[in-house]
Amino acid sequence: MDVSKIEEILQGHGIKPTSNRIVVLRELTSAERPMSLTELEYKILSIDKSGIFRALSVFKEHHLVHVLEDGGDGVRYEFCRSHSDDADDDLHAHFYCERCRQTFCLEDIAVPQVELPGGYEAVSVNYMIKGICPECARKHR
Repeated sequence: MDVSKIEEILQGHGIKPTSNRIVVLRELTSAERPMSLTELEYKILSIDKSGIFRALSVFKEHHLVHVLEDGGDGVRYEFCRSHSDDADDDLHAHFYCERCRQTFCLEDIAVPQVELPGGYEAVSVNYMIKGICPECARKHR
């Protein structure tokens, strides 16, 4: 994705397009799966860990990333194709492979609506399925 499109996405979510934010968002939009902070740090050598984390924190605040607790080694960040800086409108399921420890998007599987009891208010949803991915299953046959 080119810089002008990245800047447009940032501005559309009310985020000032700094050079660090552009680099971090470019990496997230090109990723084929949700990435951990460590993975981003490994890929983005020009920004230190705290700079990447600050960008991710701003993105989370403006609903530009989903933060996924993968049940494995921590959290992963995924570019949110939301059209709003107030709410996420592209919620989908994720799959965590217990062998390779990668998290995959299952974009064709929507997060089911859950009717909460009175008094409860949902803030976020993390729909994670755990098991063995096709690649790992193939390798262990």
